[in-house]
Parts: sequence; structure tokens; C-alpha cells
Amino acid sequence: MAAPMRNDAARFAAAEARLATAGPATQGFTAQARRRAVERLRGMGLPGRRDEYWKYTDPTSLNAPEAPEAAVFDAKEAPLFAGVDAVRLVFVDGVFDAGASDDPAMAGVEIALLSAAGRADIHWAQALYGTLEERGQSPVARPLAALNTALASDGVLIRVTGQAARPVHLVYRHESATSDAVLHHCIAIEEGADLTLLESGPAAARFNKVLEVDIAKGGRFHHVRAQGRDHERRAVTHVFARVAGEALFKSFTLTVNGQMTRNECVIEITGDDAVAHVAGAALGDGAYGRFHHDDTVFVTHDAVGCESRQVFKKVLKNGAVGVFQGKILVRPDAQKTDGYQISQALLLDDDSQFLAKPELEIYADDVQCSHGSTTGAIDETALFYLRSRGVPKADATALMVLSFLADAIAEIEDPALADEVVERLEAWLRRRIR
Repeated sequence: MAAPMRNDAARFAAAEARLATAGPATQGFTAQARRRAVERLRGMGLPGRRDEYWKYTDPTSLNAPEAPEAAVFDAKEAPLFAGVDAVRLVFVDGVFDAGASDDPAMAGVEIALLSAAGRADIHWAQALYGTLEERGQSPVARPLAALNTALASDGVLIRVTGQAARPVHLVYRHESATSDAVLHHCIAIEEGADLTLLESGPAAARFNKVLEVDIAKGGRFHHVRAQGRDHERRAVTHVFARVAGEALFKSFTLTVNGQMTRNECVIEITGDDAVAHVAGAALGDGAYGRFHHDDTVFVTHDAVGCESRQVFKKVLKNGAVGVFQGKILVRPDAQKTDGYQISQALLLDDDSQFLAKPELEIYADDVQCSHGSTTGAIDETALFYLRSRGVPKADATALMVLSFLADAIAEIEDPALADEVVERLEAWLRRRIR
């Protein structure tokens, strides 16, 4: 268990208040993991601004016993990934909607709902539920993830033994202004298996999600998500991944709108010659309400000859705030590690802010590791060049923004999915850049 955080009575009281809203399940295969999560949370308390990895982001709205209201936003657009031949599983304010969902069997993988399977005493997910979250509590405490493991009301349990017939698309709909969704997904990619997981939608007024992904030797996991457009939503998400030898993990997140978003990704590379990439593109405009976006990433190399990439780009205007905290930890036996990290922000005015904390901690001597972080404005020379050739200012600015985001979008391996993301970005830019 992670060491207790600073003894602050308010954080422990807040934890008890959240636990009181819905007690953890006492029966079924998740019961022991939930009890352990409660113990962890009571030992840590909920996060506060004094915590090293929360100093840039105020967790008050995530800690509150009840979700702050968030108006439902109608984007008047087709849902992202609507044209992808995927198996859609729909959650409305955190509750599974069977009528709006496809038959899970169409994916060609084993899929169950946590709400139903969790009542069984024996299930394959017992070895995974809460396991990676608990491992991810050290060396940095992640109290809101422990809260999720303790209280999650539903989620999907997916076991992949071969090539999935179709991607699985988790669709999150927000219909209640006071909804408070807590979902926990477990995915086991067995040796040599392959799955693409898509996620889209705002989910709820407040959303707490944990995704635990265990990838066996030679397995492949592709993850592309678009966080919902609702202006007032709040979310904290966690991805915990364990990557075995010769396996591949790739995750990309697109974020637009939202008052407060905190995305945490904790990756543990445990087998030789594994690859783990995590990337994100965030666009925020404070003219439509507060925008605060935080990416916090921790990658641990604990095997030989492995590669990791962290590529994060943020475009901010009208007082929007972006945060990046990324760390690469290379353990003593992780020789021949190739670790790369870049975080960059494009500020479209003088009112926005980007806060970055890149870190390297290396205990092996035969490695290639680098990190960089930059903040800047639109290149006026390049902008003038485009305008001098007849490109209107708004179009020229949009072209430069898309060029800036290109490195992050390139982490999406499927060209069709990348094209959908670019189309959605272009639509956002047409509305926001004049």
C-alpha cells in the first residue's frame, strides 16, 4: 500500500463522506478487492492541493459527496465513431442500456457486465479487478482510483483470446444534470490476442472511471477515446496497464470542452521487447465556461529492450488551463530502454496557461530517454506566409493548429479512426477560430 498522504483531517472526512454515499458490495468476486480499496482510501484520504501531483489541479469538485450540476449539452453532431463497424455498448449516466446496445457476442470476444457478473463468487476477472489499480498506488497515491474500485456500480469485463471480430465501442451518454457515474472496466488480452477499444461521450455530470488492462505476451491493445463535449462536465479517469513481453499498448485521447478533466495513465512494462504509447490532444476555450485539463502519466520500465512514448498536445484560448505531469521510471534491470516524452501547448491568446512537470528517474545505464516541454503562440511568420497566399486568417490558423496536433494524432494506428478524429477537430476549429 502507498504511504499515507499528509495528515489532513478534511481529506479523511471527505473520503468517509464519499464512501457513505454507496457502500461497497459485500458479496461476489469483487468483495475482497472492494474491501481492500476501502482500506487504502481510508489510509490515504481524498486528494488535496498540497499533494505533489495535485498542486496544479483543484480536486474539490471530484471529492464532493454529491456531483455538481452539469447541464446536458446537445452537440447537434453525429456521435464520433458512428461510422465505424464496431460493437456498441451504451451507458446512460453510468447505467447500461441494453436496448440501445448491440449484442456483445458480435465482437467475437468474451464480454460481461460488472453489475451482473460481480454477483458471482468465481469469475476470471477476480484476478484483475482492483489488482492493477492497487499496484498503481505506489510510489504515487491515487485515491480517486481506490474510491472507484470500492464503489463502481458497473463496467465491462472483456477477455480476448484471439483477434476480435470488431472493435468494442463504449458509448457514454449524459442525460441527467446531477448524474454521478462510477464505472470500472477490466480487459484481459491473452497471449497473441488483439483488441481495439473505442470510448466516446460525456458519461455524466461527474464521471469517475477506471480501466484496467492486462496484456499477455504478444498481445495488442489499441485504445482511442473522445471525451464528451458537455461544457460543464467533470471527469477523472484512470488507465492502469500491465504490458508483458513483445506486447503492444497504444492509447489516444481527444478532449474538447468540460470544466475539469483529469486523465491519469499508469503503465507498467514487465516483459522484454514490449511497446507502450500514450498520447492526447486537448482543445479548450474558456469563452464557453471554465476549461481545466490535466494529463498525469507514470510509465515504469521493468524489462529489457522496451519502448515507451508519451505525446501530449494542448491548444488553449480565453483563459483555458492545461496541465501535464509525466514521468518515466527505469528500473535497474531495464537495460536498452527507449523512453520518449513530449508535452507542448499552443496558446492562442495571452490569458491561457500551461503547467508542465516532466520527469525522468533512471537506474539503468544503457538507455535512451528524453523529455521536453514547450509553450508558445502561433508562429506569426508562418501565419503571414499563408495569408500572403490568399488563405483567410481563420483557415490559416486552423491549418497551423492541426499541424501542431499532428504528432499526437499520428499515434492512432488505424487511419480511418485518425481521419474521424481530424474531422472532429476541424469542426471544432471552424466554430472557435474567427
